[in-house]
Amino acid sequence: MTDRICRIADLGRMAHEEAEALQLRLVAARRAGTVPDSLLLVEHDPVVTLGSAVDEPTAEVSVDLLEAAGAQVRRVSRGGRATFHGPGQVVGYPILDLRSHRQDLHWYLRAVEEVLIGALREFGYEAQRVEGFTGVWVSGRKVASIGIAVRGWVTYHGFALNVDCDPMWWTLLNPCGLQAEQMASLSGLGRSAPGRGEIHGAIVRHLMQVLELQARHCTGTELLAEFDF
Repeated sequence: MTDRICRIADLGRMAHEEAEALQLRLVAARRAGTVPDSLLLVEHDPVVTLGSAVDEPTAEVSVDLLEAAGAQVRRVSRGGRATFHGPGQVVGYPILDLRSHRQDLHWYLRAVEEVLIGALREFGYEAQRVEGFTGVWVSGRKVASIGIAVRGWVTYHGFALNVDCDPMWWTLLNPCGLQAEQMASLSGLGRSAPGRGEIHGAIVRHLMQVLELQARHCTGTELLAEFDF
């Protein structure tokens, strides 16, 4: 098995806890060397995840209001603070063995940012980093959040790109420590947002380029069957 292959699987709509369970199985398999690197592309039902930087949830999110609006609130194993996931996002979970790339988490975070910046620029968005923050910004507003975890140098969790989210959700939390008005979807930036398929394609192209990988597409059904989901 070559270390330069990356399997790409579009899982469609999936519950966050199910996607997290799948990631953990993939991480174990990648650490054992039985599968190549992977990228899972998914959309979630409304959920707010709390990273390791959150000590007291009520200081970050309105738990009762979120649950009343139909969103879960979950603690997860990634770093960072509170992040919304839901309809209108493209969420990506790269399962990468950094021993085959570079064993440097700061480098990896900047690489994920570079992938998203390059993908968005294909559609005419002047995407950029903002010093002191992790993520990607357009016109002074954050359009992509990044939060990662690593086991044995294999990455999981990943990024959430806001394509056409309901901005109401951001009013119910401090998204990544920011104010709601600092967040945006591509559709709220004065132009029509590209379709999910177009965005998936651009992200895959730039991930392959930045990490010097070769894409191998598989269906979500095939991947789930492999891990008995």
